[in-house]
Amino acid sequence: MTKDHGPSVKDDETYEALREDGASKSKAARIANAQASDDEDSSAKGAAHKAYEEWTKDALYDRAQEIGIEGRSNMTKSELIKALRDGQ
Repeated sequence: MTKDHGPSVKDDETYEALREDGASKSKAARIANAQASDDEDSSAKGAAHKAYEEWTKDALYDRAQEIGIEGRSNMTKSELIKALRDGQ
């Protein structure tokens, strides 16, 4: 039986499967919520943005702050990119 992860996770089954596969809590929640949304096509949504390599370090830092990546203030640009992609 799928556990209810509260209102912050829209697709509990997908969330649990991603966690079992080793995804972090935040990454699993983002993917589960994107897949549960009828309004969003996550692949099309991502296509509208520049690659992280084209972002400034400040923009990467701001994004890392938005999603709560720990240790971001000590990270280099490449470390921020890796952390954002890994959802750490």
